[in-house]
Amino acid sequence: MTNRFVTRRGVLKTSAIAGAGLALPTYLRAQESGFTNAPTGDTVTLGFNVPQTGPYADEGADELRAFELAVEHLNGGGDGGMLQTFSEKNLDGTGILGKKVEFVTGDTQTKSDAARASARSMIEKDGAVMISGGSSSGVAVAVQGLCQEAGVIFMAGLTHSNDTTGKDKKANGFRHFFNAYMSAAAMAPVLESLYGTDRKAYHLTADYTWGWTQQESIQAATEAMGWETVQNVLTPLAQTDFSSYIAPVLQSGADVLVLNHYGGNMVNSLTNAVQFGLREAQANGKDFQIVVPLYSELMARGAGENIKGIPGSQNWDWKIENELGSRYVGTNAFVKSFGEKYGFPPSQAAQTCYAQTLLYADAVSRANSFNPCAVAEALEDFEFDGLGNGPTSYRGSDHQCFKDVVVVRGKENPENEFDLVEIVEVTPTEQVTYEPDHPMFSGGSLGSCNPGA
Repeated sequence: MTNRFVTRRGVLKTSAIAGAGLALPTYLRAQESGFTNAPTGDTVTLGFNVPQTGPYADEGADELRAFELAVEHLNGGGDGGMLQTFSEKNLDGTGILGKKVEFVTGDTQTKSDAARASARSMIEKDGAVMISGGSSSGVAVAVQGLCQEAGVIFMAGLTHSNDTTGKDKKANGFRHFFNAYMSAAAMAPVLESLYGTDRKAYHLTADYTWGWTQQESIQAATEAMGWETVQNVLTPLAQTDFSSYIAPVLQSGADVLVLNHYGGNMVNSLTNAVQFGLREAQANGKDFQIVVPLYSELMARGAGENIKGIPGSQNWDWKIENELGSRYVGTNAFVKSFGEKYGFPPSQAAQTCYAQTLLYADAVSRANSFNPCAVAEALEDFEFDGLGNGPTSYRGSDHQCFKDVVVVRGKENPENEFDLVEIVEVTPTEQVTYEPDHPMFSGGSLGSCNPGA
């Protein structure tokens, strides 16, 4: 008996391993016995699980737009977007392995239990063979665990916690988005240049996995360059008014406020900080500063005038190819497709989810199988380009993507409501890369791929 199997690089080879009396790899045994939601007809269903309500709903809406656009392009509609610039040429507009792509959606509500429930429904009732989406690391960790148990691939959406590909990493899960360590590593040199090495920082931190690891990362990076951390105060994810948290900052002895908040939380806390006069204040003989380690164009739009001059980091920016050249090819193609369909440029959330959908479809094509373990092997240590981030790779040991990190700052004189941030610096991949056993990422095991049924 001759069997085809997929190597880590996704190259199809043949082997007579079964005929030689050797055990078949796990995923080949699964192919013979079936795997979770193996497509049997002329369609394949993907599950897009995004926050349609809750503090991250704006990000979720843009994710869903990008997912719909990706499906349109995979099925041969529109102008093809980044299918035209992607370094791999396996996707030709005929769906995935000739099957038309369909999709179902769920509302995570930015709550882990709700996200698991909607993902489970998409897998068990709708037959989704892959789940993607989310704008909360708490949600991502929860859904990634569910997908591992169910035997489907999880292509993470917007998740920035170190834990997603650290202590909570799973063999069935993959993350294209960068993480908190990378943000801090990219931002520290910029913060030193802007504000010097003699600073005292006060942190307000969202009280869940992303906030914890974001605060830990930025504190470590800033203390390494000489900053002192005065205090770290945890805030509930459901908080909408941060006035009571802002009031003590000016009496703390700090001269920098670090807002480890995202989405609507960040818009509200930054607004409260400005209302309390922190932008005009002085402390320790210095102008008071506010830092937001992670934010998006969507959040900048929500913050309005308050975002001016505020430094932060992004996974991607829709202007990057125009400003920094062809290294970031794919950006303009995606911006054109998205803009023509929706009337405005995409956010980093949209680019991430669009890219994850294409990466999944391509991995299936290279593996010549929807089996999750074949797909996982095709993605591990996979190197690619043309999706807007420059040369990118999926590390096999933890399923984390590595690529350049964009450091931004709110524009002082924006030209329009969609051009609110400027790119300050793009930090090369090698400066944000870490070893898999780095202390901030230790404590978990990738485990083995689960093909499910």
